[in-house]
Amino acid sequence: MLIAETERTILRHFHVADLDAIAAVFGDPEVMRFGQGPKPREWVEKWLKGCLEDYYQKWGFGLWAVVYRPSNAVIGYCGLTLFEDVDGLREIEIGYRLARDCWGQGLATEAARAVRDHALGQLSLRRLIALIDAKNVRSIRVAEKIGLRHEKATVFRGKAVGVYAIHSSD
Repeated sequence: MLIAETERTILRHFHVADLDAIAAVFGDPEVMRFGQGPKPREWVEKWLKGCLEDYYQKWGFGLWAVVYRPSNAVIGYCGLTLFEDVDGLREIEIGYRLARDCWGQGLATEAARAVRDHALGQLSLRRLIALIDAKNVRSIRVAEKIGLRHEKATVFRGKAVGVYAIHSSD
């Protein structure tokens, strides 16, 4: 299912056939440096199954494949995740992760802007956050370019992060 299109990307639901491409993203230690480290293929299979069978049906949104138009290749993901407890609040996070060879080209910003617009427009969400490690300058820059502003520092799942937020009224 198509979610959004930008000049250079397509955001759509994942397919089982996307496993190899997304496993390469999750398997790259540099891509995963600010996450929980590189993930084995078995972990990625379970993650993809969650996207396909759980998130979309449970929440009406999820993490979507980012397809690079010129090559029609899956280059990562961008989408929304529901967290039940971020400092006692139920929050929806916009998240993005692209293959390293796609960094520095504005593709993450382009995809994240489309997801932001979809979330605040079609889904009528009132607030989005991003939880970002303070050392992850690239992700902070993407969040700020799409209008999220630093709200506070916190600890989420044992890790110090900044909470960046945008409201539909912004």
